[in-house]
Amino acid sequence: MSNKKLDWKLVIGIIISIVFLYLAFRKVDFSRMWQAFATANYIYLLPIFAIMLLSLLLRVWRWKYLLAPLGNVKNRDLFSALMIGYMANIFIPAHLGELLRAFVIGRKSPLSSGAVFATIVVERIIDVYSFLLVMALTIVIFPFPGWVQKSGYITFILILIFTAILALMKIYHSRSVQLLDKVTHFLPVKTSQLVIKIGNSFLEGVKPLQNWRHYILVFIFTVVMWCCYALIFNLAFYAFDFIRLYALPWYASLVLLVLTTISVAVPSSPGYVGTYHYLCQIGLAEFFNVPIDAALSFAFLAHGLNTFTMVIVGLICASREGLSLKSLNKKPPLQ
Repeated sequence: MSNKKLDWKLVIGIIISIVFLYLAFRKVDFSRMWQAFATANYIYLLPIFAIMLLSLLLRVWRWKYLLAPLGNVKNRDLFSALMIGYMANIFIPAHLGELLRAFVIGRKSPLSSGAVFATIVVERIIDVYSFLLVMALTIVIFPFPGWVQKSGYITFILILIFTAILALMKIYHSRSVQLLDKVTHFLPVKTSQLVIKIGNSFLEGVKPLQNWRHYILVFIFTVVMWCCYALIFNLAFYAFDFIRLYALPWYASLVLLVLTTISVAVPSSPGYVGTYHYLCQIGLAEFFNVPIDAALSFAFLAHGLNTFTMVIVGLICASREGLSLKSLNKKPPLQ
């Protein structure tokens, strides 16, 4: 990826974030927003951090089972790679942190980073289908507006097409490599060979789990992980006393989980600044009658907790791996 292309993505992302921040702040009373921060009960941060850590560990354990057909990787290394990747996604655009996750594991184990990246792609496919299931269940309870439902339909169609393409590439492995060879024939020989090597390595990484028990464990980890995400929102409601003040129903955390997950898909600047805050704000304000000032305070706290945790823990892990912020801005090579 050229620096010029990366810069354009960053500029466009920043513009999108500025637009969404403007939409979020345009009618806010800053004194009321500050009052919401001042009256919040921050003792709830302790269980929130604990559940956040549990969700990360669940993601690590699930990833370990996805990697098991390729080889064994220590949980410590998986956690370190995960946090470095998440932290990198905050500073660099286009989710390049996912490539960095694969690079870190490829450097610390005999596994190729291309094959590791394939397991991350599978992981993201699982996440998207899980999100769509959460959305479908929530729609039964709460009538989302048309634009939310349409985004779900579009996401489902796109991920279904992508899954089908990935499955066909795996089934017709040799033909896929031959097709890749034809597509890259105009490139220099060394570059073409490298692309084919990466593509072949990636397809090797798409493997079924070792046994049926692993499928059950991956399913359980995924369900509990999404329950953790909803519970974090629910505890944050208690921190701001929203449940008592505005009689929030039990499913409000699910509605907010759906909206904030959609915000991550919008091509905003790194860290989902603006999109997260605006969708979180309108979810609370328009759907549950929370004042926009308090809703935006809630959005900043929820986003800040996640960002702060990822940055601090990610920097510690990166330092342990000998990676600097400068190196994180470079696209890591796949092997």
